[in-house]
Amino acid sequence: MKYLSSYFTFATTIVLLFSFDPSSADSHEKFVQCLYNYPYVTNSISSVVYTQTNSLYSSVLDVSIQNLRFFNATSKPVVIVTPLDVSHIQATIICSQRHGLQIRIRSGGHDYEGLSYVAEVPFVVVDLINLRGIEVDVENSTVWVQAGATVGELYYRISQRSNTLAFPAGICPTVGVGGHLSGGGYGFLMRKYGLSADNVIDALIVDVNGNLLDKETMGEDLFWAIRGGGGASFGVIVAWKIRLVSVPSTVTVFQVARTLEENATGIIHKWQRVANNLNKNLTIRINFWRLNSSKNGNLTVQAQFESLYLGPADDLIPLVQKRLPELGLLREECIEMSWIESILFMAGFTNGESTDVLLNRTQLNGLSFFKAKSDYVRDPIPDVGLEGLWPFFYEDEAEHGYVQFTPYGGRMDEISESETPIPHRSGYIFHIQYGVNWQEKGDAAEQRHLNWIRRMYNYTEPYVSKSPRSAYLNYRDLDIGINNNGYTSFSQASIWGTKYFGNNFNRLARVKTRVDPRNFFRNEQSIPSLVGLFTRMVQIYGEFTKLGNASVPNNHNTSS
Repeated sequence: MKYLSSYFTFATTIVLLFSFDPSSADSHEKFVQCLYNYPYVTNSISSVVYTQTNSLYSSVLDVSIQNLRFFNATSKPVVIVTPLDVSHIQATIICSQRHGLQIRIRSGGHDYEGLSYVAEVPFVVVDLINLRGIEVDVENSTVWVQAGATVGELYYRISQRSNTLAFPAGICPTVGVGGHLSGGGYGFLMRKYGLSADNVIDALIVDVNGNLLDKETMGEDLFWAIRGGGGASFGVIVAWKIRLVSVPSTVTVFQVARTLEENATGIIHKWQRVANNLNKNLTIRINFWRLNSSKNGNLTVQAQFESLYLGPADDLIPLVQKRLPELGLLREECIEMSWIESILFMAGFTNGESTDVLLNRTQLNGLSFFKAKSDYVRDPIPDVGLEGLWPFFYEDEAEHGYVQFTPYGGRMDEISESETPIPHRSGYIFHIQYGVNWQEKGDAAEQRHLNWIRRMYNYTEPYVSKSPRSAYLNYRDLDIGINNNGYTSFSQASIWGTKYFGNNFNRLARVKTRVDPRNFFRNEQSIPSLVGLFTRMVQIYGEFTKLGNASVPNNHNTSS
């Protein structure tokens, strides 16, 4: 990428000129004026600034909202900025601090709790939708991908250059790369190659002082933190350099469904004991949902076993028959295809559809109201535990509810829990995602569905990880704890932080304190600074006094 040379010499002294004024009651108009007068903008910024009076404001805000729960939120951003280059991000960071506005950073809009575009305080959205460049280097098996690109766009660009290179990430093509990689990122290549974050080799981030940093200049600790610790706590990630992995020209997929009447519980029982110990080239995960039984028409639970094998079907069949014969996998249920075709298959696209659909940034099945939760499992759930889970699917609120089991093992067992902020490595046999969608509007409908998924989550507590009960950052869940709007103590943040990060939360907080001691980059579940409340008040007073006495260079417009 060519971003660094133009911006790395950005003067930190500008921060003193535009520094946060704690007593400021400036309106968003003065924030916008600050952007327009900012001295180091390389392209006109006015065309990418949207206030609430702008006729395009609503369409720009709504285009990346992925959860109807937050579609008509009353807490909307006072301004949206869709930067065209790094200088626009720098200006937004400095001017937001100067005028007392928070920043929320959006790449694809898939944050499960809407934190990338919803806040209870005056805030600005930095939407990276225009920063989506992708440079594939086939010779070195690397890619520079800007944070506003989607996973689908990344997959498409890789496939255009090679049919034997891939990247380990999720199957939802509309997820933004920026958040996906900074929160971990897993998919069907995880058991072979680890998480997305495990395959990041460089990054560009704009810090709280407006400096553009790469791996070398940001330092080992910050580079460690943003690969799984959530980038939005530390700055605005502009781009990632990722390592591509090898895949065969032919892979094999299958989706095999078994209902409770077809011994689904028994097959799951066996799956729990073998799925994490299978050949690294083979991943078999399970999706559960309800449907009407073909035998008696009554509701039942179906378990869909879906798999990617990095090789031909003739090699896959013996593996499954030996380790999971209970599934009864048949040769005709296995489909050979290329890796990029397997992405379309798992994402639910029609067989044979053009890969061009990966460039579409809107969800395949449209939007719905949505809530999810997550767990990690160390020991197989006994049959009695599974059998107690099934009745939840017969309730009215479960019409579009689901549970997903994703196996670990393989490469994940070989990576230390402290290698990145994500501690869920060796010792975990699978991961659980609980989800529920609904279309009915209104608070009552939302509460019913939230109650349903929370009761299911409470039910499984005896069968999942403990001390802490773990969770996955990219399946954001505010139920497990939140920060205050202002100062949040480390102990309070630890309530949710140790669930996502285990013992790594301590190091994340130390990194945060070094790179953003004033806790500018914050949200309901951002890493806290260890700078105490009293110390912070002294800091603010000093900054205010310094601003009042500062002499301003003649070449800087101070009207903002």
